Amino acid sequence: MKDKPIPNLGAHISAAGGLHNALLNARKKRCTCVQLFCVNQRQWNHPPLTDEQIETFLETKNKTNLSPIVVHGSYLINLAAKEKSTHQKSLKALTDEWDRCEQLQADYYVIHPGAHKGQGEKAGLDKIVASINHVMAKINIGRYMLLLETTAGSGTVLGRRFEQLQYLLEHVKHPENVGVCLDTSHVFAAGYDIVSREGFDKTINEFDKTIGLSNLKVVHANDSKTPLNSRVDRHEHIGKGQLGKQAFRNFLTDPRTRHLPYILETPKGTSPGGRDLDMLNLAMLRRLAR
Repeated sequence: MKDKPIPNLGAHISAAGGLHNALLNARKKRCTCVQLFCVNQRQWNHPPLTDEQIETFLETKNKTNLSPIVVHGSYLINLAAKEKSTHQKSLKALTDEWDRCEQLQADYYVIHPGAHKGQGEKAGLDKIVASINHVMAKINIGRYMLLLETTAGSGTVLGRRFEQLQYLLEHVKHPENVGVCLDTSHVFAAGYDIVSREGFDKTINEFDKTIGLSNLKVVHANDSKTPLNSRVDRHEHIGKGQLGKQAFRNFLTDPRTRHLPYILETPKGTSPGGRDLDMLNLAMLRRLAR
């Protein structure tokens, strides 16, 4: 990946009308990195990418010079699924989407680890490890990295605690191809105080001690509608939620985290004044990075 100015900011952009449109629209919003879905995230089955789709995407990738390009996995995927049919479909979807990432030369592929659905934490984590290893044995891994996203931890969802992600990274067969995406809204809802400077330092130190900061590759920059330790995942505009501006200032000014790519997953649309909400949130992040 090419060096980018600090901060490296982007957003999750719709790929409506063609995957390459996500890159073009990201550039229009003054992004330097981008995230997109490579399939319809609410469906299991998808037609293969055509040579034309791949060629157009790669040409646009070179033209826009966005880096990293992050693909977010389908919400349907649950690698810890208790039901056999859901688990089998999740394995198939993970294989297909990861293969698409290789075809599109994306840098990272982000997924939520999964929910154990009553099997228990250890059983769920072991099933996720086995699932990742199974898929890795079937695809051309290359340089492409799977990123496990931190979660708010509602219900039986795994990935709320750093120790759970540490377990996954320590047990997959190819840890060099697996990293972590930290979601600011999720970790806050999971109980990590990243608002106060003391809480932020404690959280980053704990992350480094368990997972290792070298394994942190992407940050999802989202404010939270819900309070600390709520275990509820609800995103809000930057500085408008429970995190406020200070949490993002902590991330964007600390030398341990300042260099990372920050990708918005905040609500879309336009402001009452007609301004694009992504651009307003990006502008806020730029101000907080100074």
